[in-house]
Amino acid sequence: MTTVALAAALTAGAAACSNPDSGSSGKGGKDSAVVGIATEPESLSPLLGFGKDGNSKLFDGLLALGADMKLQPALAAKLPDVSADRLTYTYTLRKGVTFSDGKPLTAKDVVFTYQTVLDPKTNNPSKSELDALKDVRATGDDTVVFTLKYPYAPFAQRTVHPIVPEHALAGQDVNTGAFTTKPVGTGPYVLADWSRGEKITFKANPKYWGGAPEVKKFTMAVIKDDDVRATRLRAGDLDGAILPPNLAEGFKGDKGKKTHTATTYDYRTVTLPTHNKVTGDLAVRRALDVAVDRKAMVDQILEGAGKPAYGPVPTDSPWFTKGTERTHDLDAAKKILNDAGWLPGGDGVRVKDGVRAEFPLWYPAGDKLRQDHALAYASDAKKAGISIKTQAGTWEVIEPRMKQDAVLAGGGSPADPDYDQYLLLTSSLAGDGFNNMAWYANPTVDQALVQGRQSGDPAVRKAAYDTVQRELQKNPGYTFLTHIDHVYVVNDAWDGLSTQVEPHEHGLASGPWWNVEDWKPKK
Repeated sequence: MTTVALAAALTAGAAACSNPDSGSSGKGGKDSAVVGIATEPESLSPLLGFGKDGNSKLFDGLLALGADMKLQPALAAKLPDVSADRLTYTYTLRKGVTFSDGKPLTAKDVVFTYQTVLDPKTNNPSKSELDALKDVRATGDDTVVFTLKYPYAPFAQRTVHPIVPEHALAGQDVNTGAFTTKPVGTGPYVLADWSRGEKITFKANPKYWGGAPEVKKFTMAVIKDDDVRATRLRAGDLDGAILPPNLAEGFKGDKGKKTHTATTYDYRTVTLPTHNKVTGDLAVRRALDVAVDRKAMVDQILEGAGKPAYGPVPTDSPWFTKGTERTHDLDAAKKILNDAGWLPGGDGVRVKDGVRAEFPLWYPAGDKLRQDHALAYASDAKKAGISIKTQAGTWEVIEPRMKQDAVLAGGGSPADPDYDQYLLLTSSLAGDGFNNMAWYANPTVDQALVQGRQSGDPAVRKAAYDTVQRELQKNPGYTFLTHIDHVYVVNDAWDGLSTQVEPHEHGLASGPWWNVEDWKPKK
């Protein structure tokens, strides 16, 4: 079946089982919108990681990130008061805020949220992000004091974490209770319906402390396949969607739609598991690092909407370490392999000690960008004598294989280099879900990551992250390929759309709808 035929078949099937919303602006109303996203969360509970970096729509944090990515007050009345030693952060809560069930927000809810996230019994994969937190306590109904173990530079950015109501979770198992699918928050929207694998529908919170949104109903249609998302947008089933650049290009002549491009820290990378006999060999990892043609990927796969990636930090970030760029050099790759004893066999595939230089590379089915990256990577590797078999699968299929098999993965966060690198590279987190998927272990990197998160001195931190990036050049546990811009196509029916600098996680919390509560219908 051709790609077009497959897309049409999938579209027909999706439409038959679920029309996300018949009241979208494309069908006559401007007080509702339906957008297509690629993934959905496993849970809607912030205690389990939902919305931890902001923009969850259902919840607010003490602080929020504005369009310029600067911190601004949200549930807090103002930015925190920080002690001279940078170990104490004091927040005063905004007055008059209530949860969607009408109960008032208090400092106890803030304490409960952070204490529960850090509870060893809570299944939150990101709790190490709050490693610096020593104590959180309420001093009255409207004041919260955080005490740190060390002067963690980005701590204020961590307090965009959503706050949950203690009373709504009374008597529940935080990991499996009703709150995970029927949340109560302070955000601009409340959950109207969640049909797993199909759609998440929100309705405006009329009591929102920031003012009731004019978009009264907002639906996120979960459509994993990029081609199907584009087809449904063209058919008018969607008001907007995230699309790969080459599919977004097809909407440029549509006067009723606008394309929005967001710069990001979102990278695509290939995990090179140390437990695999081939990818665990340093020479193979170093050879692949220079065999790959990153510029061609940006030009041909991303249509210029991105940049080459040499690590988790984009080249235009002030945290990027100049001199760690890798030049595409196939001859150098071949020499590295030859010197290490990986010699070409009769079919051109290299062999060392009876082991063929071949391994599988998995990517999520329906993700066109990852598929294209995987195919290009395999093509470049083949020229160096390394055979890579690309395979598509669901994450349920891929995850159990990550210890041995390579994966076309993604990540990245603009907030702070600690966000980008600690979960990705720390050896103690190897194999912890999607943390350190390559099982990368480098004592020098471990030490630098600790120094980077524990020092309050910007110069010390910069030196630490320079060390990390230089070590990745010498010992790459991943082959970083590209940093991709996120491209969205949206009906031109509202004012107020904008984009932020985006992390890897996008669609649900990012995109032009990061501030949908501020959209105004065009007159």
